[in-house]
Amino acid sequence: MANMINMINRAIIIVMDSCGVGAAPDAPNYDDAGSDTLGHVAEAVGGLTLPNLAAAGLGNLHPVMGVEPASDPNMGYGKLTEKSAGKDSTTGHWELAGLVTTEAHATFPDGFPPEVVERLVEATGTGFLGNYAASGTEIIKELGPEHLETAKPILYTSADSVLQIAAHTDLVPLPELYRICEAARVIADDYHIGRIIARPFEGELGSFHRTYDRRDLAMPPHGPTLLDLAKEAGLDVVGVGKIEDLFVGRGLTDAVHTEGDQDGLRQTIKAVKSIDRGIVMTNLVDLDMRYGHRENPQGYAEGLELIDLHLGHVISTLIDTDLLIISADHGNDPTDGDTDHTREYVPLLVHGLAAAGADLGVRAQYGDVAVTVAEALGVEGSLEGDSFLADIS
Repeated sequence: MANMINMINRAIIIVMDSCGVGAAPDAPNYDDAGSDTLGHVAEAVGGLTLPNLAAAGLGNLHPVMGVEPASDPNMGYGKLTEKSAGKDSTTGHWELAGLVTTEAHATFPDGFPPEVVERLVEATGTGFLGNYAASGTEIIKELGPEHLETAKPILYTSADSVLQIAAHTDLVPLPELYRICEAARVIADDYHIGRIIARPFEGELGSFHRTYDRRDLAMPPHGPTLLDLAKEAGLDVVGVGKIEDLFVGRGLTDAVHTEGDQDGLRQTIKAVKSIDRGIVMTNLVDLDMRYGHRENPQGYAEGLELIDLHLGHVISTLIDTDLLIISADHGNDPTDGDTDHTREYVPLLVHGLAAAGADLGVRAQYGDVAVTVAEALGVEGSLEGDSFLADIS
């Protein structure tokens, strides 16, 4: 990557977790043929009302009921194709940051083998309930009574590379749940499991609800990312939401966890105002966690409308030397009868420089985001992707 005088001072990357825009070419390889998170959500609710995203060009990059193509989009628009193997959050975020994963993380659709559970019991000193693939809300409902009687954490997975441990906070305090998950992370490295997820929940029997004290413990990135290079160059790099978890804190100079997408966008604004030069990367998790995995298109639509509303506040804080990129990390079609992620294109919307109205087409990898940001900031280093800076400047 050639050195150059920076064209911007701040880059803001907002990841709308799971907001896919149509099946990727290799979707059949992942049993995701026909998936279309955004399109199907819009159809399921009779159309979406997203004025800010519509004006940006969301309807130009993908057909969305209720979101007409803009005649004069105020952002650049296009789609990104995932190059990495897999369709999980870790893989998607790493690729957005310029790091491609060539070997998919391991999955355990029939539950974890006895040797994994035995090692987990030995390392943590506790037994576990469950050990099968399930929706988090459903397995908590199913095993909640036994959990309340035994205080044994609930172990489960999904079609993605995750080992999840759920526990009621009255029985297993957060520090203890995090300790158990940290022990699981050490074991999971030997089995190439992408993430350990702590899933605390509260409430009475029959009305359990998960809290925002979730923690993701990911495998460390296997190579340098945009965040690493920016930090090494002396820039501020702030992670908002679960960014710190997905990158294991690497490449960050500051991080803040959030309580929902509205808080995530508020924290994004605060982070942008706190730095003069650098990167803010934000994960908005609710679309995926609260609605996609729970097969709730109505909630998904409401989540999109909330993001759209507060996106206007984010844009109003930006200045001429800022670059805003809005994208996603994978799909999670809540209408497909399956609670897991889907292999889809993701949106690319770009605000800043001369991006308005630029048709950025269908890009071959998510990493084009990282390479473009690095070039615009004048950051040197090797990242996977092709810059579209010339198309927006």
